[in-house]
Amino acid sequence: MTVITYLSKEKNKIDLPKEILKGKRNLSENEVSRLIELRNSSEDWSNVYVSEKDGEFNPEYIRDTRFEGFVVIGRICPAKLKYHDLELETGIINCLVRNSVIGNDCVVRNVSYLENYRLGDRVLLFNIQELSCTQHSKFGNGILKEGEPEENRIWIGVGNENNGRSVLPFESMIASDAYLWSKYRGDSELMNRFVEITENSFSKAKDTFGIIENDVVIKNTTLLKDVKICSCTYIKGAFKIKNVTILSSEDEPSQVGEGVELVNGIVGYGSHIFYQAVAIRFILGRNCQLKYGARLINSVLGDNSTVSCCELLNNLIFPFHEQHHNSSFLIATTVMGQSNIAAGATIGSNHNSRSPDGEIIAGRGFWPGLCTDFKHNSRFASFVLSSKGSYKRELDIQYPFSLISAGDDIESPIHILPAWWFMYNMFAIIRNKYKFSKRDKRAVKVQIIENDPFAPDTMEEIGKAIRRIIELTAGQLSQLDVSRTETISSQEELFQAAKDYLHTTSNDKFTLFDLQAQKKVGAIIYKPLKAYKAYRQVCKYFAVRTLIDFCRRNSLVALEEIIVSEIKLIPLYIDWMNVGGQVMPKEKVQELCSLIKEGKVKDWDSVHAFYADVQKYYEDYKSRYAIYLLEKLYSRSIEKFDSEIFEDILEDVSKMAETMLKFSIESREKDFTDYYRCMTYESKEEMTAVLGTLEDNDFLKVLSKDTAAFKKDLANLFRGLVKKN
Repeated sequence: MTVITYLSKEKNKIDLPKEILKGKRNLSENEVSRLIELRNSSEDWSNVYVSEKDGEFNPEYIRDTRFEGFVVIGRICPAKLKYHDLELETGIINCLVRNSVIGNDCVVRNVSYLENYRLGDRVLLFNIQELSCTQHSKFGNGILKEGEPEENRIWIGVGNENNGRSVLPFESMIASDAYLWSKYRGDSELMNRFVEITENSFSKAKDTFGIIENDVVIKNTTLLKDVKICSCTYIKGAFKIKNVTILSSEDEPSQVGEGVELVNGIVGYGSHIFYQAVAIRFILGRNCQLKYGARLINSVLGDNSTVSCCELLNNLIFPFHEQHHNSSFLIATTVMGQSNIAAGATIGSNHNSRSPDGEIIAGRGFWPGLCTDFKHNSRFASFVLSSKGSYKRELDIQYPFSLISAGDDIESPIHILPAWWFMYNMFAIIRNKYKFSKRDKRAVKVQIIENDPFAPDTMEEIGKAIRRIIELTAGQLSQLDVSRTETISSQEELFQAAKDYLHTTSNDKFTLFDLQAQKKVGAIIYKPLKAYKAYRQVCKYFAVRTLIDFCRRNSLVALEEIIVSEIKLIPLYIDWMNVGGQVMPKEKVQELCSLIKEGKVKDWDSVHAFYADVQKYYEDYKSRYAIYLLEKLYSRSIEKFDSEIFEDILEDVSKMAETMLKFSIESREKDFTDYYRCMTYESKEEMTAVLGTLEDNDFLKVLSKDTAAFKKDLANLFRGLVKKN
């Protein structure tokens, strides 16, 4: 219902803060007269203030405008503002302006309603229906103002449709913050502290005014209400932006385009939102794109992600997420980054309980293929690729870098090929690190994102997969090799016998059965022997490469016994977490949570400083972990490695480095030699014009150079240790 207030004709002088009126003065009688002649009007001209400097106020540039409440105007003198093809004279024309401050050299033209805003310098506003701000605005932050009830608070229901993992949005939130908040739900003290430090980051007073910082351009837009717009933002043709912060800077300008609707959220620095995209209750990280009718609802989208033509509901998505297709659907998931959702993929297709509380958790590198669908609850290790098909039951895929495919019907086991990427598509895995590093356009990296597929988190998963293969082999050992089971008297002996079988057998045709991988009907594990050996080889490669990097950082030619002793003084962490894209020891995450609960970490800036501090020592932690992995693989301390073990490591790692380069070249070479790839071109010249040449491939050039340097350092790495044995 509308409310009417009858106005008094008495003129009221409005008291304004001194900082607003610094360098300002009242209008002269002649200026008021001229403004009236130019069809301007005001409730009280004494509440209109202009620049006190000579020559900085020219009434000729204000026409057909109504001033209400107080209005403070910066420099207005002959000048033009230009952005792309739009060029307009500075001034205020055909507007209604109420309780607002306008900075220097601004264009405010055809703004039908402008209330309670502070405009910076060189702001261009053109053809806007409403631009207003309430005094209780939060700009998308999940806080409450004085006297507001709890139901007014805005939550983002990530990871779960029933809001059981909801987080409060705030301006500086990154995916790591959202992950910790959504993950540790059982710790009520921590949850309360998260709310407290978020609340304490903002004023509770109901004296908020809208903010438009310097060099902002807004044109042909219908409604902007309760919006904070940072420097160098460009908004054109947006439909509705309400209760939102748009973060932007000269180095990372953000843009919002035609038909866009944004409600209750935060847009990260350098993000671009276009073409009828809709986002409601959301966080967009840095350098994100949302376009072509995409719908992002109740979700946090990590840095460097692109979403278009699709629907995402109730998700927590880590950095480097790609989802481009109108038919893809993602609901109630935590996807840990470097992911790619194909056309027709329906992730979280339906509910398996009486409440919409199902969840899917997918490690980084999750890649569901064309027309795939998965049910809640499911879990995937890192870099799992699924082939086309409908997965009718809940899944628990514990094999990283694997390929999975659906069975023939609902009663059939699924098929899993562990370590598939290493055996058949090494090019794509190796290219990942280079690809994502190149796509990282953030000018300011609040958090370091781990782009390398070979990192402590994936090595830990590989270790678990190796153990799982040994356990399953042990369960079928009597069928595979009866002679090994005849004298076994304990579970430990059985486990060791299975391990010995995997090391010595040449039977690479056997399969294993993993009941846990799919509810009720399980999964068939194909080529487990090859997977076992590939996993071990990758662990060695990671460990050796990490130790080579340690030597490079410390200007060492080779490891020696005293150097190994020094590395072993570094704290050893064997449990790792992917926290919003940054890989860190689980103990460090627990330490952070304790510091927050104890009140020693008092705000989100301090949380981010903790992430940065952990990152400082990340490479050293990896070096210690590398030694641990080698010792784990050979079941003895590195001091007891003999020359045979070192030779085995060098042979495996050298072979893998060569294989990575060879497979990468061959994989790309097929694009130039395969008959079916070439048949659409009538000549080699045409193909070269379209594809370029193999020799011009930047990635292969870098990989070739890196491989040569790596092999050179590899030859020297253990030289100082081999002499001791």
